[in-house]
Amino acid sequence: MKRKLLEGIRVIDFTRYIAGPLTTKHLSDLGAEVIRIESKRALDPQRNAPTASFNQYNTGKLSISLNVATAKGLELAKRLIVQSDIVVENFAGGSMEKMGLGYEVLKDLKQDIIVLSCCMQGQTGPLAKHPGLGFQLTALVGINNILGWPDREMGWLGAYTDFVVPLFGSISIMAALEYRHRTGKGMYLDLSQFEVGLQFIAPLILEYAVNKHIASRIGNKYPNAAPHNAYRCLGEDRWCAISVFTDEEWKSFCTVIGNPTWTTDPRFATLLARKENEDELDTLINEWTSRHSAEEVMKMMQEAEIAAGVVETGEDLLDKDLQLKHRGTFIELEHPEAKRYRTQSGPRFLLSKYKYEVKRAPLLGEHNEYVFKKILGLQDSEYDQLIKDGIIY
Repeated sequence: MKRKLLEGIRVIDFTRYIAGPLTTKHLSDLGAEVIRIESKRALDPQRNAPTASFNQYNTGKLSISLNVATAKGLELAKRLIVQSDIVVENFAGGSMEKMGLGYEVLKDLKQDIIVLSCCMQGQTGPLAKHPGLGFQLTALVGINNILGWPDREMGWLGAYTDFVVPLFGSISIMAALEYRHRTGKGMYLDLSQFEVGLQFIAPLILEYAVNKHIASRIGNKYPNAAPHNAYRCLGEDRWCAISVFTDEEWKSFCTVIGNPTWTTDPRFATLLARKENEDELDTLINEWTSRHSAEEVMKMMQEAEIAAGVVETGEDLLDKDLQLKHRGTFIELEHPEAKRYRTQSGPRFLLSKYKYEVKRAPLLGEHNEYVFKKILGLQDSEYDQLIKDGIIY
């Protein structure tokens, strides 16, 4: 039987919501034993979310229900950490210290422990204790100011940072494991989700630093391409994105759509001219694309070496995208409460000698007996008393 990539690595997971759980999900999908610590008193709010997102972001993990706000619960958490390799948390800065589980405490318990804290704005500085979610971070980073239409407010965008932060967190942990392998030393990783998010608008920050230009909402337009938009196609709410960057590509584009007379108009003869008349150009293109399916438009454009792609719905992604099907992106899992549900099959890189084994997300406290009796060695009587005392809760 082949070893899992992270077999033998144990992770204690204090995370909540999305960014933290997705970080530890990557480790679980790669074979680490990830043990979530929750309790009825301090439940991950995602368990009650209407989107069933908890089951998406916690595949393959174990769950214990432990009240670490009690002296005995804190002692048990420490004993478990002593037998582990990694601790991950994403509370507001300073929260783990208040709980009695700050890095200095954990390092005294286990010298080579690796700890990742991935809170809003890091563990130091005047705003380190600022709590919040990905929705606030996306606005704080500035992404809300550059996405959307120029004539209207952005509205609700979503927690963009929640889905890029885990990539930084998981690769940082992998680097720390490699460092520990070489040196025998642990590491504390202080990850600021705010600073991670800034990496994705770095060119715009540089543009302001050099030219004092403040980026704003421009819809689907792009400074160096025209046409560049999502165009309406046959069917309800069906669209295809098309991007034309050069005059040579423009000639190919015109051929695909049948060279209507307006394509020879001087207003569209060059990229600069097309940019100056972009709104009218988009109207004319929509007249053509609306007579074809999004898939037909994409196929015709791609065959002419023009960048194009269907704006896919959730149904498209799950059931119709042939590339995702080929790579086994989504799988079905059985869950005692959610029944059958679909989730990603693991990290989105394929390895020649390893296949991910993705298991369903855990019920709250589902693995209490295994963790407390098998790992910590508690006797039945002691375990039962902890339940009666509300420590295992």
